Amino acid sequence: MPERKANLLIPAVGATVLVAGSIAAYVYFKGPSGDSSGALGSAKLVPSTALMATYITTEPEAWAKLEQFGTPEAQKLLAKGLEDFKQDFFSDGNISYEKDLKPWVGGVMVAMLPPNPTKLAQSNQPNSATKAQPEPNILMVVGIKNKLNALNFANQLKSKAGVKVQESDYKGETITEVTENGRLTYSAVLNNNHLVLAPEKQAVEKAIETFKGKPSFASQEGAKTILTANADVKNILAQVYIPDYGGMIQQLVAASPQARQLPPQSLKQLQQVKSMVARVGVDDQGVRMRAIANLDPQLNKFDYQTSPAKIVGQLPLDTFALMTGNGINRSWSAIVEQSQDYPGFNQIVQQVRGQLKFVNIDLDKDVFGWMDQEFAFGAVPSNQGMLANLGFGGALILETSDRQTATATLSKLDTLAKTQRIKVANRNIDGKDVTEWQIPGQGALLSHGWLNQDTVFLAVGGSVAEAIATSNTPKLDSSDTFKAVTGSLQKPNAGYLYIDAEKTASLVNRFVAQGQPLSSEVNAVLSSVYGFGITATSPDKSMGQLEMLLALKPKTAK
Repeated sequence: MPERKANLLIPAVGATVLVAGSIAAYVYFKGPSGDSSGALGSAKLVPSTALMATYITTEPEAWAKLEQFGTPEAQKLLAKGLEDFKQDFFSDGNISYEKDLKPWVGGVMVAMLPPNPTKLAQSNQPNSATKAQPEPNILMVVGIKNKLNALNFANQLKSKAGVKVQESDYKGETITEVTENGRLTYSAVLNNNHLVLAPEKQAVEKAIETFKGKPSFASQEGAKTILTANADVKNILAQVYIPDYGGMIQQLVAASPQARQLPPQSLKQLQQVKSMVARVGVDDQGVRMRAIANLDPQLNKFDYQTSPAKIVGQLPLDTFALMTGNGINRSWSAIVEQSQDYPGFNQIVQQVRGQLKFVNIDLDKDVFGWMDQEFAFGAVPSNQGMLANLGFGGALILETSDRQTATATLSKLDTLAKTQRIKVANRNIDGKDVTEWQIPGQGALLSHGWLNQDTVFLAVGGSVAEAIATSNTPKLDSSDTFKAVTGSLQKPNAGYLYIDAEKTASLVNRFVAQGQPLSSEVNAVLSSVYGFGITATSPDKSMGQLEMLLALKPKTAK
């Protein structure tokens, strides 16, 4: 990967900037650089047919924000990793990023264009020598924020051994063809503000045509607003824009000789998402990503419901993984409706329904029908009983407006357990009646009981049941780590996915202790992380939003 990128970027950058090198241009180089380092300025050179585009900023202020996080060990690892990457990336030609590129390289946009029709046809020929998937049709747009430094760098590379440079004209612009180590790269400098380069000449020609007036990626509906907005994420490092999500997947599948064509029902699912934008940035809590999908309300079958997250207060303080939400029954109904388009999946649903009927359980009514309010599934550490070797158990907590049906279903399950010679016994925990499925010599396999009039729990492991049913023990909503990971996520929302990094790493180390334990480097990085959180929101059926946060610990003293 580093070798390929270096062969694409370095020779092309130096050779193509040479076309601007003349004494007369020197005065121009002293002028302002315009918006060459901005996402919108780069997008104006990307053809409107691009499937997607990613813009990566080179502004040091944004990246420097990362330096406020982490332990000294993690900071050293980050610095070493960056230095190793630079050495690998610029190993050819003794190029230094800090000295040679940083002074003049602005933001970088990487766009994926539709597959080259000629190469696609060749790869799909029955007698083709190889059926390997063709390389993506990539176009890079590099902003030139300091033209004089760019020219100096180009002159430095002019005498580099092993680089062959040829020039040709296309619509009044110079395309530079660079050959190095048998690899070809094509590039052009447009308006002295941007460098466009690609492994295929056609991509550069398309960029020139766009520069000359053909529709650009920036002219896509809503693109200007998306590419210039930054209020929702601070210190943006990168942003991705996909104007036609379903169309992109279709074209990528069509370009792969090994891929099967999408069936109509799969295409219909993809068409639920019309377009998508995602941004990654750094704020006081850590690294945050927000993605917005524009949806087709006619195809979007899922009924969004906000989740108050009060149920988090029912889980033990040391819960290290969590998923919450609202209305499992509504999600199940949507899944069943969509399964009609998938015969294989629909057959599985029918088989499960039939098997449960043999034990007098209705899958839709008795299992999912009463799960109509908030729910939480959590993983909880435990070293007791049958969980001693595993190290953790699980808990499912459900709020319902139909306690009668829920109680009847649990009673049916208890009866079924007895037929399998599992001992079913009652136990009182902190004044609550709890039913346990007990394994001789190992304790409770599964426990269930009511925490209040509307809230029932199911727990794997007796110790987990005790932690949930005991009222006066600390709960997850008072955890400093949980607050650090989820406190800044959007509210109201559909629920959380939460992972405590330290507790999860401890369990992983325990599992791999007999084999290959986590390296000291991995543990150093994990020690700088509070955890990982995800949530989703949907203002209406035409929009869905996803937010993810890698919550980082503040930088500690050396």
